[in-house]
Amino acid sequence: METRRLGTSDVKISPVLMGTWQAGKSMWVGVEDAETIKAIRAAFDAGITTVDTAEVYGKGHSEQVVAEALADVRDQVTYATKVFANHLKYDQVFEACEGSLTRLKTDYIDLYQIHWPSGSFKSEVVPIEETMSALNELKEQGKIRAIGVSNFSRAQIEEAMQYGRIDSLQPPYSLFWRQVEKDTVPYCVENNISILAYSSLAQGLLTGKFGRDHKFEEGDNRKDNKLFKGENYERAQQALDKLRPIAERHQCGLAQLSLAWLIAQPQTNAIAGARNTEQAVGNASAADVDLSADELTEIDAIGRLVTDQLDENPVMWDWD
Repeated sequence: METRRLGTSDVKISPVLMGTWQAGKSMWVGVEDAETIKAIRAAFDAGITTVDTAEVYGKGHSEQVVAEALADVRDQVTYATKVFANHLKYDQVFEACEGSLTRLKTDYIDLYQIHWPSGSFKSEVVPIEETMSALNELKEQGKIRAIGVSNFSRAQIEEAMQYGRIDSLQPPYSLFWRQVEKDTVPYCVENNISILAYSSLAQGLLTGKFGRDHKFEEGDNRKDNKLFKGENYERAQQALDKLRPIAERHQCGLAQLSLAWLIAQPQTNAIAGARNTEQAVGNASAADVDLSADELTEIDAIGRLVTDQLDENPVMWDWD
């Protein structure tokens, strides 16, 4: 898999990234460490050289699992992790970074991201200038190689960019969730900020494995996902039926087709999680699906059957 440059940095990323929210286990069910470790390793073996995690995923458990899977090939992989919204004061950023370095068993983080803007989840509001000051210093010390943000609006990225270089944005983005395209994607393209799309398979909906009557177990965060509810879910099923013939033409699954469409969008890379080796290898194979301009347009139109009916709220879940 050919790598791409992250923003204007020296960091190289694979267009498909291994996502590891599920590796933390919190807000997921039926996840086993041994299987996750095998999946992360299988993703690496299949060409996915970039892994995305966060300190908040299972209170650091995800980072520990990543280290267990990849410590012996650390020099061949790109680590992206995140500092949470409650650790954005100057001293807290340093402390959080040290914690991530320890759990990841590394002396540098390739991409360090602000997970949610200050004030999210009732966290204390911290001026972005203060947070960026700490991140810039960590970069000067060589502890991090690039700075990114996640779940930021265009205005929030613009403000952060006043205090230092932002090389990536991590937004929710998939064929079925596209609010970021309205004004943020053009800004990222103009300023050479890489987009690392999370929930790139709409939390599994775009795999086509969930039937019309599917119900999630208690404790699974997807129970609260707007795309899995009511008319949105029915429209998604209709769209999936229209996508299947295109996937069959390419002899690939719906997941690979959806990821291939996403990484063909301007400046965009796709973070995809996997519970097992089969899913990990499948995600990697999306980089080999070559879609024509006409097919990209056709897929785009099918996706809009879902996205045109959604509200403007950029958060995918109905969280209290």
